[in-house]
Amino acid sequence: MGTKNKLSNLNNHLFEELERLNDDELNGEALQEERERAKAMANIAQTIINNGELALKAIKHYDEYGNKDSIPDMLQLGDGK
Repeated sequence: MGTKNKLSNLNNHLFEELERLNDDELNGEALQEERERAKAMANIAQTIINNGELALKAIKHYDEYGNKDSIPDMLQLGDGK
């Protein structure tokens, strides 16, 4: 099954979780477990989004200032940037 590392995949996972939460037959312990799962997914999703925002800021900084040395290597902008 390959890794799905795109924001569109994240969006799909979040909507799938929303559909599971919206299941009228889900109740009691099963509902509580799904709520916990949804909370964990939302926390991870927010971290992924924050990371993407940081990468975008780094690219904008590079585009504006053109200083390769001012961007930390950990941001891995790719193609030599």
